[in-house]
Amino acid sequence: MIKTKWRQIIFEKLQFLSLEERHRIEQKLHTNLWNHEVWKRARTIGVTFSNEFEWDTAPLIEKAWQDRKMVALPKTVPAARELDFYVIENFSQLKSGYAGIWEPDALTCKPIEKNALDLIIVPGVVFNKAGYRIGFGGGYYDRFLASYKGETAALVSSLQFIKDIPVEEHDVPVQTLITDE
Repeated sequence: MIKTKWRQIIFEKLQFLSLEERHRIEQKLHTNLWNHEVWKRARTIGVTFSNEFEWDTAPLIEKAWQDRKMVALPKTVPAARELDFYVIENFSQLKSGYAGIWEPDALTCKPIEKNALDLIIVPGVVFNKAGYRIGFGGGYYDRFLASYKGETAALVSSLQFIKDIPVEEHDVPVQTLITDE
């Protein structure tokens, strides 16, 4: 099955979750991440500001600030199909960017080199147990991660796992999968 079809199947599963069930899964994912060594070790964390289909990342950002960790969010560079990360200190530094995604305002935020990030929370729609993922279709994270040297993690509900993901040569697996189980 092609990536587009898998993406559609998982989106549909996630859309049918009740608000209560979604909240319960998010709480487990957040707690499991915060208790994991990958989070505890990290001093500088890269994370996207979640959209409607992703697990809520605002609590992760707030917890990172509470834990005195530096937080950086990606800004999409569509012409180059790349991501540039910028440090944010509060949510007012975000603005609607590419495809309506909330991104750091490059005029008010400081850029950060990719390998200054200790941990990147990688978004995705579909995952296999080896950490390969199907994202949103732009390949931005695979290009970014190809030369990234830090740790990677993803928040993955049991609903998002499939056994046989189509893997391409350029795909980069996520190192640590944080699940709700």
